[in-house]
Amino acid sequence: MKLKIGTRGSKLSLAQTQLVVDALKKARPELDFEIVTIKTKGDVDARPLYTIDSKGIFEKEIDAAVRDGRVDFAVHSLKDIPSELPENLIIASIPKRENPNDVFVNDKKMKLKDIASKSIVGTSSLRRAVQVNRLRPDLIVKPIRGNVETRVNKMLKKEFDALVLAEAGLSRLGLTDVIVERLPIDDFTPSPGQGAMAVVAREDDADLINTLKSIEDEMSRIEVTAERVLLMHINAGCRFPLGALANANDSKLDLYASVYSADGKKRIDVKKSDSITNAERLGTLVASELEKKGAMELSKQWRDAVKEWSDTK
Repeated sequence: MKLKIGTRGSKLSLAQTQLVVDALKKARPELDFEIVTIKTKGDVDARPLYTIDSKGIFEKEIDAAVRDGRVDFAVHSLKDIPSELPENLIIASIPKRENPNDVFVNDKKMKLKDIASKSIVGTSSLRRAVQVNRLRPDLIVKPIRGNVETRVNKMLKKEFDALVLAEAGLSRLGLTDVIVERLPIDDFTPSPGQGAMAVVAREDDADLINTLKSIEDEMSRIEVTAERVLLMHINAGCRFPLGALANANDSKLDLYASVYSADGKKRIDVKKSDSITNAERLGTLVASELEKKGAMELSKQWRDAVKEWSDTK
């Protein structure tokens, strides 16, 4: 039996898909797979991500292929998936999550606190841009687009002095040699779902879902469930810098979240704990606490400030 897998054509997407294929072959050696690459809006739109007023720019076309039956399932970076999936689709499996941290990348072996003033730091994430500016307002943070290896090459060609990237992507591409520093969670709380992969299938394909469940990591599922429920309630996206990270340890689940004002001067932090059986309740609780502390007012500020912020960078 051959199954078709939809994914983007980037090296990272293909590497992630191959990890899923390898895990499935180990669990179900009788299966064969065909990887089908699909171009998405995010692959052809070169604008900074936070200026694109649209959700699902890296998976909409791929998910449409799953719904239409052109492919059997899809592999995505979980942090790219909106909090609500298209009708008739589900996240059928969450393989074991990679390290969720952001990392500081440059060829000078300089940590963020030591790099020279006025250095140009590239990032595709508004959240990371704000986090860098809070710690080092003397640096110049500029948007950067392109696949992970493209961004690294731009840095090596001196178009940027340094980058802030997700550790997971570099690890999956074998590019960890450019990492200078793993950035602390307190200062660089990652995007919800960062480091995790999502395997998406049609909700009525019970046999396939059962197969995909064979490579699920239970604790990773619990963590990202709390983070995504939080994301759904706050309704954050590329235009509102929300950081959130859950940590499942034995029977306990911690969820930490942070949001920022448009000028980066105000930060709201919430940390709560619950049983690992109450991931959805914990996500809702943290969202409610963020709202009580004024997170939605900050969200409104960001909608007005994004254009001004991008025009000055």
